Formats: sequence, structure tokens, C-alpha cells
Amino acid sequence: MKLVILGPPGAGKGTQADYIIKKYDIPHISTGDIFRENIKNNTELGKKAKSYMDKGLLVPDELVIDLVEDRIKKDDAKDGFLLDGFPRTVAQAVSLDAILDAEGDKLTKVININVEPEILIKRACGRRICKTCGATYHIEFNPPKVSGICDNDGTKLIQRDDDNEETVKKRIEVYFDQTAPLIDYYNAQGLLIDVNGAQDIDKVFDEIVAGLK
Repeated sequence: MKLVILGPPGAGKGTQADYIIKKYDIPHISTGDIFRENIKNNTELGKKAKSYMDKGLLVPDELVIDLVEDRIKKDDAKDGFLLDGFPRTVAQAVSLDAILDAEGDKLTKVININVEPEILIKRACGRRICKTCGATYHIEFNPPKVSGICDNDGTKLIQRDDDNEETVKKRIEVYFDQTAPLIDYYNAQGLLIDVNGAQDIDKVFDEIVAGLK
């Protein structure tokens, strides 16, 4: 099962991605995580990516496509994967189609999580991340068992630098300007599953599973 998950910042992609990869036993390929790892290690790619991400802008295609192609060709992704954070533009989607087509393959489905902008801002500003394992929480909607502490490894949770209201608003604007056309692109191919992301987390996941059957 080869999937893409779409949705604006704060839509709950990270949480749903965790559910999906556990149920279907496929790797979660997140370009955001790959970039943040590079930023943490202060690589040249990380420095370039950070200059865009800190402003809430998209990382240019040329920094992303080769990275994704290399990742989805690894052994653990041969039978399936969940792409999160890529593609972000129609041009990237066309490149992904070409990469898969060259292997005689194609996407199974594209999951699109819909949430209103007002809810997105509230969600994103309350998000907390474990810098050790990457687990995502929310102080109101999905809190850890112990406040401020990761359930998995006991690491103190942090708020990402780009999870402030001004940057979040900018990221949402960029998403709807540049990424939303992907919805039309994949809908035209009959691949799109539209999901109401404003529901309870478990209900969102139930809707995703129903769409994948």
C-alpha cells in the first residue's frame, strides 16, 4: 500500500500517520523529519531547509525530490510507504508519478485531511514534540499521560520554533496557495480520500480505514 497523506499544518497528519503505519506495517516517510534531522546535525541541506522553514515557506523542489526518490527505493519501502510532507506542489506530484512509473508502480490512495483554518491555528500553537523519538502531542486535544513528558521515553516535550501564531498563519496561507491544487490533481486520478479532520482522533482514523478498504 503506497500512500500520501495531505492536510494543512495542524490537521493531525502526524498522529494519523502513526496509526496508519502501525495498522498497515509500512514505513512513515516524512520529509519534515528528514529536514529536522539535518538541521539538528547542522548539515548544508539543514541550513538551507531551515532558512525556508523558519519563515513558514516551502523548501524548494530541488532540495526534496532526490531525497524522496532515494528513500522510497530502500528495501523497507518496496511493499509500501506513507509519504508525509511530500508532494507539496503539483510539480512534485508529477515527479513522484514519474519515479513510481519508472518502477512500474503507482500510488494506492491519497488521504486528504480537511480542517478549518481557525482550528488549525489553535492546534498548531498547542502542539508539543518529543525531540528524542519524534512523537507528537497536543496540550488540549492529545496530551501526554504526564504533562510535558513523552509517553514513550520520558523525554521533556518541546514546542517547535515554527509553532507560533504568526508563522502558523503564514504556513497555512502557503499551503492553500501552493499545496491545495494537489487535491484537484489527485481527485482527477480517482485517488483522493477526503476525511473530516475536525473529529475525534479515533473517528478520523476510522474514516481513513474505511476509505482504504
